This record gives sequence, structure tokens and C-alpha cells, in this order.
Amino acid sequence: MERDERQRDYTGGCLCGTLRYEASGEPAYAAYCYCGDCRKASGSGFIPFMRFPASALRIKGETRKIATRSARGGGAVRSTCAVCGSLVFGGECGKDDWHTIYPGSLDDPSRFHPTTAIFTRNRPAWVVITPKPEGL
Repeated sequence: MERDERQRDYTGGCLCGTLRYEASGEPAYAAYCYCGDCRKASGSGFIPFMRFPASALRIKGETRKIATRSARGGGAVRSTCAVCGSLVFGGECGKDDWHTIYPGSLDDPSRFHPTTAIFTRNRPAWVVITPKPEGL
């Protein structure tokens, strides 16, 4: 049985539904970032992300761009919904070659399968990484 190519797409959007995206194919990688700027941007101890080539991502709706300095010293752009402010993806449309999708914005968040973590030395002690239960 052939698989429908659209089944491979990742879809999602913001809290109010004004900003939507579709990403084709599989992410280049999926991870957690514990750097200080990701913690501040997410309001949490880390930010989960999935990296896709910009050519694989289609955005519908108005975004608000937030530009900051990244943990590595370069620029970082995060995009939120212009209406509700939800953090949805990283990267500047039309400028960057790669974008990150924040998996909390996925329509089906169970499709997020992280394989690594970065800036772990910055992980707050209260962020407990629990082992995966058997059978999952």
C-alpha cells in the first residue's frame, strides 16, 4: 500500500488559530534546547524544537518577529502569532534557509520525537528528565 505524501506533513499553529503552518517531510532533527534565551522565550526550563528546511515550510497568517542575540552570539528570530502572541516557529521567512517549529504548536504533538538536547549545562536543576516508560 502506498503512503499518501500528505500523511508526512506536520501541521500546527497558534492558540487562536490565526497563524497556521504545514511542514513537508521529516525534520532534519528534533531536540530540546536549554540555553538561556530559549528558556526566556518559552517561559520554561527548555524549548523543544524540530528543524526543517525553509523550503519545506508553508506559513499562513500574520506573524510578529522577535529578534534577539542567540546563545552562540549571532542573531535569533522567533515568530509569534500577531494576534494571540503564541510562540510558533523560529527563523525569518524569506531570509533563513532553515526554520524551527515548536512542537507544542503541532496539531498532533505526539509526532515530536526528540533525539538530542543542546546546552544541557544550562538545564535548571528543577527540570527533571524522566526515563521513558517501558512499552512506549
